[in-house]
Order: sequence, then structure tokens, then C-alpha cells
Amino acid sequence: MSTSMTLDERISSAIQPASDFVAGLIFYSVPVAGTAFPLIVGWLIIAAIVFTFYFRFIQIRGFKHAIDIVRGRYADPKHPGEVTPFQALTAAVSGTVGLGNIAGVAVAVAIGGAGATFWMILAGLLGMASKFTEVTLGVKYRDIRKADGVVAGGPMRYLSKGLAEQGRARLGKFLAVFFAICCIGGSIGGGNMFQANQSFQQVVNVTGGASSPLAGQGWLFGLIMAVIVGLVIIGGIKSIAAVTAKLVPGMALLYLGAGMVVLIVNADQILWAFGQIIGGAFSAEGVAGGVVGALIQGFRRATFSNEAGIGSAAIAHSAVRTDQPVSQGFAALLEPFIDTVVICTMTALVIIITGHVTASGVTELAGEARGVALTSAAFASTISWFPYVLAVCVVLFAFSTMITWSYYGLQAWTYLFGDSKAADLSYKLLFLAFVVIGSTMALGPVIDFSDSMIFAMAIANIIGLYFLMPVVKRELEQYWEGIQSGRITRFR
Repeated sequence: MSTSMTLDERISSAIQPASDFVAGLIFYSVPVAGTAFPLIVGWLIIAAIVFTFYFRFIQIRGFKHAIDIVRGRYADPKHPGEVTPFQALTAAVSGTVGLGNIAGVAVAVAIGGAGATFWMILAGLLGMASKFTEVTLGVKYRDIRKADGVVAGGPMRYLSKGLAEQGRARLGKFLAVFFAICCIGGSIGGGNMFQANQSFQQVVNVTGGASSPLAGQGWLFGLIMAVIVGLVIIGGIKSIAAVTAKLVPGMALLYLGAGMVVLIVNADQILWAFGQIIGGAFSAEGVAGGVVGALIQGFRRATFSNEAGIGSAAIAHSAVRTDQPVSQGFAALLEPFIDTVVICTMTALVIIITGHVTASGVTELAGEARGVALTSAAFASTISWFPYVLAVCVVLFAFSTMITWSYYGLQAWTYLFGDSKAADLSYKLLFLAFVVIGSTMALGPVIDFSDSMIFAMAIANIIGLYFLMPVVKRELEQYWEGIQSGRITRFR
């Protein structure tokens, strides 16, 4: 190895082989109509379809009830738990609403054309059933510490406890440990380093690029972010939920408001844009394999963005104050709707309506811009200073993702190493250190590896969901009976 290599280059060179192997295994793809289709995406989409039919389109039947739950109409402060249904929802949404909603969508429509938007929305709607299933189980099998009411929940608990009830204790324990290890890896990389790194890059881009006073100061940006993140996560899920309850609605309204301005300014192109989306979804023309390419890119973006079937959201929702597991399952099904159907679709519409992407893919107007640069260019084409608004959104999205994923990783960490103050502190310090590291280094293989860890979580999680979905069905039937009989009533 050359002594002239930088530390970043040495780290990347050392972990590249392992990263390539793991990423290749998890994201193994098969050719479909000339387009590579990652099997992990199929694994998630098939599960979402199964849960949709098994629970008889619960995402449609239960949508209004889900809103009532989030509004607190069935919430009793005397119920066990740490946070309200609304706080649990915003905490979980903050973990999914991230840079993927801005950069990832741009990549999807650039490759799959405008038609990818249609399939992205469909996948988001299907994913609502997956969220319902995993979160119901997360609340049902959670552990509540009697001394202080602190909650520990998520797939680690329902995989081990739920499968043990069915006589599959060894399988359940193996899946739970596998999930926990992957969750820690994902929280450090995709839920932390990637967010810090890309938010710093966007801030540098809008402040002058290579000539920006912040260029080369990633460590300072990372240190500031680490301090702010640390101030929030030190208080645990109550502190995280309190922040996200205010942050998520605010940052979503800021981003959607900016998007609405673009749509209003280009109102005469709205029908044309929807024509491109529908036409591209079912047309044989286009960039990566026509209709199949659009479908693959749309499904891939949706599953990567809303994390339905990954199991992460079940960790946040487990802390809710309720005595009815199904009630929070209803609240959770709103997540893919907010993340994918609303926010991701807004990104796609802005890019399409401004003429940067059509049914056939990127146009000359887009030039070489891809990812967040493409989204930024689309916003800037309407109002020149909008990239600054986008930079604020990127930083907020990244921050919200980091604080929530710190909690996910902590729950997995304490599951493996014990629930003690030492274990708690050691993980939080490790997480904060990687915020600084992520802001300063070229990520490359680190992110490939961490993304693989996040989606490996889905392998263990969905196996468990298939075994345990009859449990969810019984809980659902009992819940509806309680609503109809008056046993479960509104509190407000």
C-alpha cells in the first residue's frame, strides 16, 4: 500500500472487499427485461402484498381510524408507555424522512423516467400494511421496566418472544440477534454517517462549493451536529419524541410548501406532468427497460425510503402509551403514506413539472445533475434562492434521521449487551463520534455496507412477520370487537 494514500483512502481500501461482498449478497439482482432487479426489493414488495390481502386492505379500511388514533382520541395518559401516539408516529417518520426523499427520488426518476413515480406511490400504499403488521407486534411483545416505565421493544423482542410461543425459540433467538447486529451497523452508517456527510456537502454546495469557507471543515460541521444530536438523544425516547413532534411537521411543511410554490408557478404544466407519470408507468419506451424499468425504480425507491418491512419503526412505536397494540399499528400505517405518497411524490413532481425529467428520462435541461443536485436544479429553475431552502431541509431531514436511528441502534445494542447505564453511554458516545467521522471522510464502501445492514434487517424481520401474522389477525379481530361493543372508547 502506498504511503502517499490518505487515511480515508486506506480505510476504504481495507474495507472495500468485505463491503462489496456483503452488498452484493444483500442486493443480489436478477435481470428483468434488461434491467437489474434487486431480490431484496421483491422480498419487501411481496410481503407488503401478502399483508395487504391477509388483512383485507387494512390501509384503506383503517385510514380514518388511524387519523383518530394519532389525534389522540383513544389515548389515555394512564396507559403504560412513554410517548403519545402522535409523538411515536413523528419519531418513526423522522427516521424514514431523510435524504432519500430528496436525492433518492431524483435518482429513481432519472433512471426509470417519470413513470417511476406511479410505481413508487403504489409501493408506498402497499407498504402501509407491512407497517401495520410489524408495529402491532412491536407493541404487543414489548418489555416495560417496572421501576421507571422505560420501554424496550421492536423486532428483537417479538422475534424472540413471539416465535418462542410457537415453539420456535431457537429460530426466534437467532433472528433477533441477527436483526440487532444489522440494526447497529445500519444506525452507525446509513442512519448517521451518510446523513452527516451529505448534509455537509449540500451546505458546502450552496455556500460556494470548493470556494466555500466551509470547504474542508467537515470536522467542525460534524462536531456541531454531534453536540446538537447529543443534547437530544441523552434524554432517550421521551426527548427524541418531544423534538420530532415539533421538528417533523415543521420540516415537512417547509419542504412541501416550497414544492407547492413550484407547482403553482408551473400550474399550466400539472396535467402534462401527470400525463408523463401515467404514460411512463405503462409505456414500453423510456430509459431502463420501459415499464419494467419504471416499476423497478419506483418500487426500489419506495422500499428504500419508507422502510416498510425493515422493522425499524416498530422500535419507536413500541414506546407508545397504549394498552391496545393494534391501535398503534393503525397509527403506523400512516408512515409510508406521509413518507412516500406525499413527500417523495412532491420531489418527483417538482423535477418532472419543471421539465428536468419526462417519461423517457432526464432531459437536456437536467444536464449532468443527478441525485440531490437534480432536485436542487429543479427548485432553482423556479426561484433562484430555493436551493438554500432545500439545504435547510436537507440538514433538518438528516438531523431527524440521526436522532431516531440513534434510538434504534441503542435498543439493538442494549438487547445484545444488556440494559445498563454503561451500555447506554458507550453506544451514545460511539454514535456521536461517528457523526464527526461521517462529516469528514469519503464514505463509499462504508455506506454500501451499512445500507446492506439495514436491508438485511428485513430478511429476519419478514420471516418473523410471516410466522406471527395470525397473532396480529387475532389482535385485530379483538380490537374491532372492542370498538363495536363499546369496550374500547374514545377519551376525547
